[in-house]
Amino acid sequence: MRSPSLARRLFLLAALWSALSLALAGVVLVAVFRASAERAFDERLEVNLKTLIGAVGSEIEQTGFIKAPDNLGEPRFELPLSGWYWMVRSEPDGKVVAASNSLTGEVLASPFDLGVVPDANGVARSSVIGPDTQTLRALERRIAIDDDKNYRVVVAGDTGGLSRDLFTFSVQTIAILALVGIGLVLTTFIQVRIGLKPLERMRQALFRIRTGEAERLEGEFPSEIAPLAQELNALIEANREVVERARTQVGNLAHALKTPLSVITNEARGSQVPFAGLVSEQAALMRDQIQNYLERARIAAQRRVIGVVTEVGPVLERLVRAMRRIHADRDLEIQLINHEGLRFRGEQQDLEEMAGNLIDNACKWARSRVRVEISARPGTGLERNFMSVLVDDDGPGISPEKRAEIGKRGKRLDETVPGTGLGLSIVTELAALYGGRLDLGDSPLGGFRCELTLPVL
Repeated sequence: MRSPSLARRLFLLAALWSALSLALAGVVLVAVFRASAERAFDERLEVNLKTLIGAVGSEIEQTGFIKAPDNLGEPRFELPLSGWYWMVRSEPDGKVVAASNSLTGEVLASPFDLGVVPDANGVARSSVIGPDTQTLRALERRIAIDDDKNYRVVVAGDTGGLSRDLFTFSVQTIAILALVGIGLVLTTFIQVRIGLKPLERMRQALFRIRTGEAERLEGEFPSEIAPLAQELNALIEANREVVERARTQVGNLAHALKTPLSVITNEARGSQVPFAGLVSEQAALMRDQIQNYLERARIAAQRRVIGVVTEVGPVLERLVRAMRRIHADRDLEIQLINHEGLRFRGEQQDLEEMAGNLIDNACKWARSRVRVEISARPGTGLERNFMSVLVDDDGPGISPEKRAEIGKRGKRLDETVPGTGLGLSIVTELAALYGGRLDLGDSPLGGFRCELTLPVL
């Protein structure tokens, strides 16, 4: 399973943090505004309450009885069911002795009757239901005019306007924070794209090295990843040095063994004793084995060289033309179905050796027709891309029981056909060194099929 990209992770984390931060900021702003609005509403009611108490006290002192004050600074106290009310009750009987015209004869609920405990200033605060089922904020306070005259004064105001203001503020705050959040997300996206641009340049530079277009990482990189670029260049150089040393050692070993084997072979051929024939035979076998393992060492070194690629189409076309000339006397039909643009991740001579062995083997066994088909097999996620080289013939074919014997070195199922028995074994070993494989099966043409799978770019 492919893991999320670094850019996506950074973007999602930044977007999530921005969303949470803005949501928390919105909650805090609305709560602060609500507390401030309610405090201002209560302060306004307190002013009305103090004004009413002052007016009531003045009337009692001057006339000895209570009447409705002429002006409390709030005209809505005079409008019927306006939502702003006041009322004065005597104690202990609770009789209404004065009330605002806005009450129209209704009785205003009392915070004291609801069991609300007054604060340090003696004011009880509570939400009550008023006339016409209005939600009111009520403030009530006890006053004593004389020793025998005690009253309760209550002032209430409709909180519907406060609720509407809170709703409007909440909607506006959400809209503004949403716009800010969208801006932050876009800014984060741009920052991530720009910030990770050097990594994309490094990826492209590595791709050019892998495809053979460049030999090392070039260009300026930020200080944070410049050491990584230097280490990668050092790794590439070390890889080349290892390959060069391996090639040198392979050449030295070949030259060191060539002369002693030649001397042994020449001496054995010059002698007539039976033992000399055995020595000559074993020396030839040693030479073949040494050549084989030296070739494998060369391939193992070359396949680790970064940037070695081979165009597949031209190589197969040349091989098919060569096979047509070699087997011209048999009038074989050799068909090539080519997939344009495929590039083998390895040496050209290794591809020629693998494909050449398979095509030559098919031509030897075919009656009249050989088909070579190249197809791409794209990888998924982080998997490599591969290609398949299908070689089919219309020959006699090989039974499943005998196919297991084909890959054994030197094993030949039919001595009438010329060959050494090393072809398919070499192909199998070469393909394995490159991370590929060779599969054998039945051909739709009626004969034998070889499917060679190799890595490509």
